[in-house]
Amino acid sequence: MNPKGTPRGYQSWIIISLIAAILIITFLNKSTSTDISQKKFEKMVADKEVSKVTIVNDNLVEVTLTEEALKKEKYQSVGKDNNYLGPRSGPHYQFQITSAETFKKDLAEMQKETPDTEKIEYKIDTRSDLMTWLANWGIFIIMIVVMYFLLSRMTGGVGPGGQIFNIGRSRATLFDAENKVKITFSDVAGLDEAKEEIKEIVDYLKSADKFKKLGAKIPKGALLIGPPGTGKTLLAKAVAGEAGVPFFSLSGSDFVEMFVGVGAARVRDLFKQAKEKAPCIIFIDEIDAIGRSRGRGAMPGANDERENTLNSLLVEMDGFATDSGIIILAATNRPDVLDSALLRPGRFDRQISVDKPDVIGREAIFRVHLKPLSLNEDVDVQKLAVQTPGFAGAEIANVCNEAALIAARRNRDSVTMQDFQDAMDRVIGGLEKKNKLISPEEKQIVAYHEAGHAVAGWFLEHADPLVKVTIVPRGVAALGYAQYLPREQYLYRSEQLFDEMCMTLGGRAAEDVIFGKISTGALSDLERVTKVAYSMVTMYGMNDKIGNISFYDSKQSEYAFTKPYSEATAEAIDQEVRTLVDQAYQHVKKLLSDKKSELEMIAQELLKKEILFQSDLEHLIGKRPFEKETSYQAYINRKAKEEEEVVKHAHEQAENEQHEPLVGQASEKDSGNS
Repeated sequence: MNPKGTPRGYQSWIIISLIAAILIITFLNKSTSTDISQKKFEKMVADKEVSKVTIVNDNLVEVTLTEEALKKEKYQSVGKDNNYLGPRSGPHYQFQITSAETFKKDLAEMQKETPDTEKIEYKIDTRSDLMTWLANWGIFIIMIVVMYFLLSRMTGGVGPGGQIFNIGRSRATLFDAENKVKITFSDVAGLDEAKEEIKEIVDYLKSADKFKKLGAKIPKGALLIGPPGTGKTLLAKAVAGEAGVPFFSLSGSDFVEMFVGVGAARVRDLFKQAKEKAPCIIFIDEIDAIGRSRGRGAMPGANDERENTLNSLLVEMDGFATDSGIIILAATNRPDVLDSALLRPGRFDRQISVDKPDVIGREAIFRVHLKPLSLNEDVDVQKLAVQTPGFAGAEIANVCNEAALIAARRNRDSVTMQDFQDAMDRVIGGLEKKNKLISPEEKQIVAYHEAGHAVAGWFLEHADPLVKVTIVPRGVAALGYAQYLPREQYLYRSEQLFDEMCMTLGGRAAEDVIFGKISTGALSDLERVTKVAYSMVTMYGMNDKIGNISFYDSKQSEYAFTKPYSEATAEAIDQEVRTLVDQAYQHVKKLLSDKKSELEMIAQELLKKEILFQSDLEHLIGKRPFEKETSYQAYINRKAKEEEEVVKHAHEQAENEQHEPLVGQASEKDSGNS
């Protein structure tokens, strides 16, 4: 950790400046002279090849040659450029002496017959030992500093858990009384069942005596399981804000490092810190990074660092030396890959499912995210909740934010219902490509394709009701799309899945009926149909020939190379799937041939308006022939009925209170009679 008030960038500049200073001193003071003997120097003096000499620290003489001497062939290598400071102007040679006084006498003796004007000048230079030491050892200092700098960066920087000797320290972020989390359970909507489960842990930490009095023990661990974006991490933050005890938060990847044994060391250090702060909570997000099943995909003789980390975690959670007072919370969206030893009671006693919210939950989530927005009067929260089936909390938050951005882009004072509709289109279909150039022929194909989906869904009994259909290009490759309103249901019959396949194939069938040709626009439709067909045959047992058999294994790895059936069964499955898809295609093709006039009408209207809503379809081809209320109507009717029940109950209670005689009055009447 950096010293208070000292940013890491400041430390980096200190290190860079130090390296630069050492380099300058090294290159300026590092001698590039060649060692010679004093006899050779005497010969140079006799040949008048020496320009000047420098006596350094009373024990070294540096010799500089004249320009004429450097031109001689024997000194060509001495005068060449070096790699650092350009041409070597001197000194060129050096040799050791016993003392400066002795050398002066010897130099005077060598030049006793030389005229005074031609005598070699000399000077005395005193250099500090530090400069000399840096000149000799500077390059090694730079190498050590650079290696330390790189290692500190690789291991997370300077400070606890970052230095090479502290690499085994835990990287958990501690939330306590000083830096308390501000999120509470009131900020978490649509997860009522999960909140009830998790509140019990918070109640135990706040008032443990109530539970201990009855002999109850709090669960040691709770595992939050659910799809991405459903609010697992948000729920953990709410626990941190509500519990009022120290809260350690980290990710499963924080245990993984390039060095062997670091993960297990960090687990031990984490629980050591937690025991000092007990009672406390440890939250490990994305625990599947270290909690995968041991032995799966391991190579013979290999050392899997994740397995060592998991073993250490298992021992710390429920081993011989386990101390109470530490509660483990973890979150994952891949429970199928977790090790069975991690999921057993005593470690994670509870597995709390955090699923995608239903329509009631979505309404509650919308109300939370709509609080900071400036809303128009036409915004209907219930309608928004119904029109977003399958949306997780993160996607609902994204819709609200996109609606606010769209309203700001349009310079509005408040967010309208139209902004929310456009935001849902943006999230579901992608960004609208207004400038995408499409030829009239392609636009016509897209119009009939989308009209085929609309007509098929309109006249198929078990198909989802249409919300709108558009031929405005969106996303990466979508040239148009039809939006439906799925029902809130968890069980599907075979006829419902068959009608869904027919509706999905309606676009391809419309192209075939109108043009007698097909295009590549049905790629995503074919992918979806194939997936549904294989699910019906191999997973749900909805095929007479294959029978009531499911080949789905929830614990099997997605990279498994074996199949739980023979080649003959595989061939039969492929044949049944092809037959099922062909039946759906022929059925919807016949339907569109019978409704060709309606198909033409909707396609031509799409070419004019580009967007058609459910009301437009009712105006063009009449009401849907199946009297079934939509999810929105069912939800509104249910809400109205609940409100009527509440009002009725309140009236009944008020009437009972009015007719009920007071106890005091009855007593007086009785005493009077007596």
